[in-house]
Amino acid sequence: MQLRLADSHDAKAITEVINAAFKKAESFFIDRDRIDMKSVRTLMEKGKFLITEDNGAATGCVYVELRGQRAYLGLLSVDPRLQQVGIGSALMKASEDYCAQAGCRFMDLRIVNLRTENHAFYSRRGYVETGTEPFPSELTPRLACHFVNMTKPLV
Repeated sequence: MQLRLADSHDAKAITEVINAAFKKAESFFIDRDRIDMKSVRTLMEKGKFLITEDNGAATGCVYVELRGQRAYLGLLSVDPRLQQVGIGSALMKASEDYCAQAGCRFMDLRIVNLRTENHAFYSRRGYVETGTEPFPSELTPRLACHFVNMTKPLV
């Protein structure tokens, strides 16, 4: 497995990995693609994607955005065929290291409350809840849900 910073040529592969991962994880409460290529490219202008590859094929990715002393992490995604083998953990460590080396002292993220496995995944890595936010109603989830904000010190 190779891990690197993505560039604009990776937008299609990133979009495909994110949509496949989120479809598997979220189809029970929302029926739509998580992201499109235009949105990925817009995010690439504000932050960075780290991407993992195996023989040139994208296997996972994560988005990080530096915000002064804080960093934001989102869209952690692993190809559904390769989940539970450590790719997500490797992406988390790499993103935390990247943001810490850039001078960030905290990493922030948000998860959907219905995805309880995410809460456990991030809690095991030292993230704690800091509050909640409403889920955008225009996304029309089939089940009532909200975001849970979490944070972790990087230093």
